[in-house]
Amino acid sequence: MKTILLIEDDTALRENTAELLELANYTVFMAPNGKIGIEVAKKQLPDIIVCDIMMPEVDGYGVLEAVSLEPTTTHIPFIFLSARTEHKEIRKGMDLGADDYLTKPFEEDELISAIESRLAKAEILSKALDSTSKKKENEGNIRNLHELKNLFDDTGDIKSFAKGDVIYKRGGHSNYVYLITKGIVKCSQTEDSGKELITNLYKTDSFLGFTSFDHNIRYEETATAVEDVELSGILKNELKNILGKNQNVSLELLNVLTDNITEIKEQLLQMAYSSVRKKTAQTILQFTRVLNKKPDEAIKISRSDLASVAGIATESLIRTLSEFKKKGLIEIEGRNIKIIQLQALETIE
Repeated sequence: MKTILLIEDDTALRENTAELLELANYTVFMAPNGKIGIEVAKKQLPDIIVCDIMMPEVDGYGVLEAVSLEPTTTHIPFIFLSARTEHKEIRKGMDLGADDYLTKPFEEDELISAIESRLAKAEILSKALDSTSKKKENEGNIRNLHELKNLFDDTGDIKSFAKGDVIYKRGGHSNYVYLITKGIVKCSQTEDSGKELITNLYKTDSFLGFTSFDHNIRYEETATAVEDVELSGILKNELKNILGKNQNVSLELLNVLTDNITEIKEQLLQMAYSSVRKKTAQTILQFTRVLNKKPDEAIKISRSDLASVAGIATESLIRTLSEFKKKGLIEIEGRNIKIIQLQALETIE
């Protein structure tokens, strides 16, 4: 049950109001003046304080000031009660930090409603503060890349995309860095002629969307969901601050990005100098790895995507797949491709 401290020097009003609040399922602590009220507040730490203004010993303004200065009570919502209705008195109470102000006589529903709304607001703010504190604590204690990915899962903005949806377009503003929590994403560029070139494939547990941290430059590629995809995103500025506090994680992440660049270079070299047969074989193997398939498990991928990654015409790819099928290197059923002779594919020149 929520607890309320009621500070009121009028005995009849204090007891009647306390009974009313108890019937509304609140636990009520009472104080006949401000001095005792301050002591009760420090001892009981109520969820909310309802306090009269004009009282002996210490008035309501003095009570509010005292509980505001005490670290254990400063967060407690505070509602003033007074027969005074002058604007300057209401303004003074609110300027001192009161959360609400009710004038006597007041209706039962009016008091209950004010208490409920202030308690609800306090709970929301408390949860937000806890979440912010936890997030800052987590950001300052990340020891490795695995924990960085956990931070993405725990605090990132979740976004979902269906197969074929564009996640971001070339030329769009790059505000987020993403962790792929589900699915496969392809990044591509399109030539003036309309031909698509897939520059990279990203699988689950990979980072996506890295650009410069120093400038809000635009994306140089278009990212598209190869299958249903879920992403967890963190703003680049936030990630920059996190990495600034965790040098070891920064180095691990740099290694991952360097490996990605190496893979892209190898792919470009293959596209430039390898035969059509080798390009086709290596692309099938690449999709098998990215899709986490065993060699004897079928992959389902469009011929155009295969051709784009391989850097060859779709017609050339289809002819080469037919050749591989005739030689028993692969099986083809519809869009499904299954590797039959893994070693043979790996050694094709």
